[in-house]
Amino acid sequence: MSGSGSRTPNVGRIYDALLGGKDNYADDRQAADQLLAVVPDARAVAWANRRFVSRAVRFLTQDAGIGQFIDIGTGLPAPGNVHQVAREQDPLARVAYVDNDPVAVSHARALLCTAPGVCAVEGDLRDPAGIVGHPDVRAVIDLGAPAAVVLGAVLHHVPDEDCPHELVDMLMAAVAPGSYLVLSHATDQDIGAEAAGQVRELYAQASAPAVFRSRTKVAGFFEGLELVPPGIGDVAAWHAGLPTAPGRVIVVGGVGRKP
Repeated sequence: MSGSGSRTPNVGRIYDALLGGKDNYADDRQAADQLLAVVPDARAVAWANRRFVSRAVRFLTQDAGIGQFIDIGTGLPAPGNVHQVAREQDPLARVAYVDNDPVAVSHARALLCTAPGVCAVEGDLRDPAGIVGHPDVRAVIDLGAPAAVVLGAVLHHVPDEDCPHELVDMLMAAVAPGSYLVLSHATDQDIGAEAAGQVRELYAQASAPAVFRSRTKVAGFFEGLELVPPGIGDVAAWHAGLPTAPGRVIVVGGVGRKP
């Protein structure tokens, strides 16, 4: 993307800039640079999160028999989109991409929805009923059969006043027993209070805030679910063949099964 004039940095486009994408504006790249000045490993963490989601999707298709996914807060297309990873194992896997940014949805429709069984819709995590009730989602996803809800690096843009734990509960209540939740979330346990405060200030000027939550609070999103081993931890290490990942922990994640 190109263009002049000041724009509010968009959290999806900042993430795209961190991943080296081209679907961002100068204001988004400036915000990404400011983030890197405060958290120099933010780019590596963004890629670690992307790879975590891919490994989780691969595990679910290969080992758990999941063939349908609702990816909420999908952002702009980047390497390792959910349906591409899922269809490596299951060519008939179905995916509904959901984002509240119409530009991201437009890109997803043009670049990802090129085959049957994949759709992209405009929807907001804060309206779970609107997501699961969307006719395009219902045309692709059978809510009567197990599905996976993917919330990759999106809940840390939802403040407490929007009741994020309740939103996740509502989403998981809408899917069948045997469904899974894939979730990753930023934590400030290793970056320190000063850096965390600077990141919050930076995102206060963007399209959504940055909300750090402790590992205990992240674990609360999985309440009532059966955690897949090794549980909640650094996204860089989850099913990566590493006992622990090098470096500090900035984003934690996990996968849980609805009994």
